[in-house]
Amino acid sequence: MARIQDLFSSTKKKEETQSQSIASEQQNCPVRHLAIIMDGNGRWATRRHLPRLAGHKAGVSALRRVLECAADENIEMLSVYAFSTENWRRPRAEVEGLMRLFWETIRSDLEKLHRDGVRLRHLGRLQDLSPDIQKAVMDSVELTRNNARIGLNVCFNYGGRAELVDAVRQIIADGRSPDAITEELIGSYLYTRDLPDPDLLIRTAGEMRVSNFLLWQTAYSEYYATPTLWPDFGREDLLAALDSYRQRIRRFGRVVVSPAQ
Repeated sequence: MARIQDLFSSTKKKEETQSQSIASEQQNCPVRHLAIIMDGNGRWATRRHLPRLAGHKAGVSALRRVLECAADENIEMLSVYAFSTENWRRPRAEVEGLMRLFWETIRSDLEKLHRDGVRLRHLGRLQDLSPDIQKAVMDSVELTRNNARIGLNVCFNYGGRAELVDAVRQIIADGRSPDAITEELIGSYLYTRDLPDPDLLIRTAGEMRVSNFLLWQTAYSEYYATPTLWPDFGREDLLAALDSYRQRIRRFGRVVVSPAQ
């Protein structure tokens, strides 16, 4: 009986130690990689009786604000969902407007982003975009590749399922054997192969779904939803999301036991 009690006591102490370790890790685990689903541009424009493209332009302004704030908060990397593989189904005029806006924004903002130490990276199927956009993206990535203040990953023509399909296709093309397939191997074939997983995923406009965004990478990300439409999202909104994150304990599948239990 005494031996059973000793084993129980030992197990409980181990669980408490693990819980304390998890809590300590959380205190020392700031948001390194922030991901955002920038939702609500169309609704923002509709409420103001403006064309939807006006909402997307306002969304670009919001991204500029949030990028600067994220850098000030020492966030190392920001990934934003700008255009999904499903967005091609939108009205042709809106799609063409989004393509033009993407190209124009790269051209107008690139030099400032470079001066500010932003490292740009594109995630998605670049080959499906127009030659002009492809060149603008590749030039911006090359120009900023050595910048280190903050990384900005623009997910344009991106889909989480498409990313996995592309990874599997390349794994097969490389002749990998079934026994070689591991989580680490699959991760090495993703668009994000050398990036850390997001710590926090924010979605604006009150929606409660991930919409095919970074499906593999957000397996253990913390989620934060806000009713604020993306064009209205600013510094105070970001700080509120970061404060919410700091109140949480990230378990990664482990068990947290209260010392009082």
